[in-house]
Amino acid sequence: MKKHYFILFIALLTALTSMAQRKKRTAEIGVFLGGCYYIGELNPLKHVDQFTKPAGGFVFRYNLNKRLAARASLLFGSIEGHDSFSNSEAAQQRNLSFKSPINELSAQLEFNFLDYQIGLEKHKFSPYIFLGIGGFKFNPQGQLGNNWVALQPLGTEGQGLDGGASKKKYKLIQVSIPFGVGAKANLSKNIGLSFEWGMRKTFTDYLDDVSKKYYDPVLLAAARGGTAAAMSDPSIGTDPGYSNTGRQRGNPTNKDWYSFIGVALTIRLKDKPESCPGVN
Repeated sequence: MKKHYFILFIALLTALTSMAQRKKRTAEIGVFLGGCYYIGELNPLKHVDQFTKPAGGFVFRYNLNKRLAARASLLFGSIEGHDSFSNSEAAQQRNLSFKSPINELSAQLEFNFLDYQIGLEKHKFSPYIFLGIGGFKFNPQGQLGNNWVALQPLGTEGQGLDGGASKKKYKLIQVSIPFGVGAKANLSKNIGLSFEWGMRKTFTDYLDDVSKKYYDPVLLAAARGGTAAAMSDPSIGTDPGYSNTGRQRGNPTNKDWYSFIGVALTIRLKDKPESCPGVN
C-alpha cells in the first residue's frame, strides 16, 4: 500500500511538472513555526488542545505557475497524550501516557484556488490545498517516576515474544501522507506568508506505543525486566487479584495520526532567466 501511494505521487508530480514547463517559475525558501499534536488511543478526538506542542522547520517552495507549486519541508515537533485527562473512565483506569518527538521530511504539491505569486499586487492572496508523501521518525517514551523511558525497546505488548502483538518490534521510521488546507498572502515584493493546517495519515498504530492487547506481565518481566512490565500496565483502581492479560489495550483497526499547524514565512529567491523554446 505504501508503495502504491509513492508511485501515484511521483506520477502526478511528473505529469504536473510537464504541464508547467512553459510557464514562468519562481522559488521561495523560509521557516515554519507552529504546533504539533496527535490523534490516537490516548487522544481519539481532540484537535489543538493543551497537549499541542511547539513545532518548527524549514520550507522550500517551487512555484510551477500561479496555481501549482511543489514543496519540500523539514519539520520538527513533538506529540503527547495522557489517559488521566480523558473523559472516559475506562481510559482513566488504563492510566497510560506518552510523549514522542516527530521529525518529518516530506514533499508535497500545492494547488492554489486563485492565481497567486509573491510580488504581484493583482495575485496577492489565495487559499490552497496540498497533498504529498513523507517520512518521519518518532520514539515514544513513558514516564517512570521522574524519568522518561523509551518504550519501543521494552516491547510492552510482547512484541518479539511468543503470543505477543507481533513477531518484531515496530519500526521508528515510518511513511506518512501529508494533506491539508491553507492560505497564502503577500507581505511585500519578495516576502510571503502562509497559514496552514495539515493532517498526516500514518501506517502505524504505535505513535503512542498502544495498539493491541495486554501481555502477561510475569512473562514480560522475565524476558524484558520489571520496567517493561510496569510500563505495559500501569492501570489503577482494579482488584489486586484481577489480571488484564489478553484484554484490549488499544484499537488496532485505527492507525494513529499526527498534525502540523502554523505559519510559514518565505522569501522569494532570485528568478532564473527564462530561455526561449528551441534555443540552447
